[in-house]
Amino acid sequence: VQLQASGGGSVQRGGSLRLSCAASGEEIDYYAVGWFRQSPGKEREGVSCVSSSGGRPWYGEAVAGRFTISRDNTKNAVYLQMNFLKPEDTAVYYCATCWAGIKDYDYDHWGQGTQVTVSS
Repeated sequence: VQLQASGGGSVQRGGSLRLSCAASGEEIDYYAVGWFRQSPGKEREGVSCVSSSGGRPWYGEAVAGRFTISRDNTKNAVYLQMNFLKPEDTAVYYCATCWAGIKDYDYDHWGQGTQVTVSS
């Protein structure tokens, strides 16, 4: 399976964006899926991960309460609603399969990311 993100753009502080993720090659029904982000000079940061059933989503501390992950297995798609955006949310966002690692969430099967830029 490969997951391609889209829907990024440029917004001002406090704005909202909704990212979409389309899966190809395989149905995502049995995968936990989520999002991570990458900024130049920074380590990869886990954003969210949701189980195959859509329940019990996990959010990174930096985005909890502002971002909401959802999935539609009938459309083989995943979404990330981002509200109250901050300049520090600026990054390339990737959609991927995910699982809980020893210290953090790990990700795999990501494809092209989508740029999110938040201006102050």
